[in-house]
Amino acid sequence: MNPPLVSYPQLPDTPTSHLPFSPCVVVGDLIFVSGQASVDPQGNIVSDSFEGEFRRSIENVRKVLEAAGSDLSHVVQTRNYVRDAEDLALYNQLYREYFPQPSPARTTITNCLPPSLKYEVEAVAVRRRE
Repeated sequence: MNPPLVSYPQLPDTPTSHLPFSPCVVVGDLIFVSGQASVDPQGNIVSDSFEGEFRRSIENVRKVLEAAGSDLSHVVQTRNYVRDAEDLALYNQLYREYFPQPSPARTTITNCLPPSLKYEVEAVAVRRRE
């Protein structure tokens, strides 16, 4: 039996970072998306309101998944980092917009990000069946 093929797909507009990690790693049909925050395609932080940072972060996940042959509807798990616990109600409202029922498995951690970020998200997804 051959081990699963590992790849590191990226499109030109896939957000990158100067830090040592890949935006995503694909193993077989599983896609592991590294933490995506409110950054531009070059990895520069774009400060905004919580909603603005949330939306930019999720759109970055969308771009990474597109490069890997998937989309948000194929996300099976997320890990979410919310800097300020007072943003949890808005976070849950926005989350439902992007991940309607049945929602992916989810973990949320608060009071954990540096002052430069209000939100970050990791995801695990499966490839779309064409």
